Amino acid sequence: MAHIVVCLVSIFAIPGAKGQDTPDYFRQNCISCHTIGGGRLTGPDLKGATERQDREWLKKFLMNPRGVIDSGDAYAKKIFEESRNVPMPTPPGITAERAEKLLDLIEAESLLEESQFKGLQVSTAPFTDADRTRGREIFLGPQRLEAGGTACVSCHSMHDTTALGGGRLGPDLTNVYERLEGRVALSAWLMAPGTETMQPIFKNHPLSADEIHALVAYFESTAAERPANTSTNRVTFLLSGLALAVMGVFFFDVIWKRRFHSVRRTLVEANTSRGKS
Repeated sequence: MAHIVVCLVSIFAIPGAKGQDTPDYFRQNCISCHTIGGGRLTGPDLKGATERQDREWLKKFLMNPRGVIDSGDAYAKKIFEESRNVPMPTPPGITAERAEKLLDLIEAESLLEESQFKGLQVSTAPFTDADRTRGREIFLGPQRLEAGGTACVSCHSMHDTTALGGGRLGPDLTNVYERLEGRVALSAWLMAPGTETMQPIFKNHPLSADEIHALVAYFESTAAERPANTSTNRVTFLLSGLALAVMGVFFFDVIWKRRFHSVRRTLVEANTSRGKS
């Protein structure tokens, strides 16, 4: 099998992708969906891919995955179906040279006893209440990330975030466990997020295995909840802003009045003293 397939989330073009070395390129653009010797994630395990399919076919597929699938190619269709009908997006900055280097990398890593791209070994330990509580603390920010990454709430919201809600740059994550179809795929995504906004944030500040375990436990516990009502949060934010603005006006009015009275009192007392003299 070619097994250069499927990614759960579309990956946008990344500036400078052509200048990346091949392992770094694979790490940023492939590892959230594939491993080399670590088993299937969203997409198939790529170990031995160049032995299971012709390199020219693999190269063609890498250059235009959707086009090969839409052409009616039986092999590509089989891969597509095995990947829950989620097509692989065209890798950012892909060229014929880049495709060749990726295949060389996959071939070389496949010969190793343990590839550097084996991927995260997802824990099968049952989630506990302590895991879920810690996951929520990590999401909201009171529990700082070990590598210094940004708290999830900066860009995302959840069903149980505060009245003002979380960030709006990313989607609500209330049902992300269900959307990504479980523990393994979600853990893989958190290990190496593939979106344009998350890559630069977490490339040098990756989540630890324990942090991923806690976050997945929290996300799993919210799978049956309804996402936050963003319209209510916007109204709350607006009303809070108006209330603070009114309070600010009264506060500065009080300060100004006191300042005015202080100056006026001095003038009045001075004039009174001169009148008495």
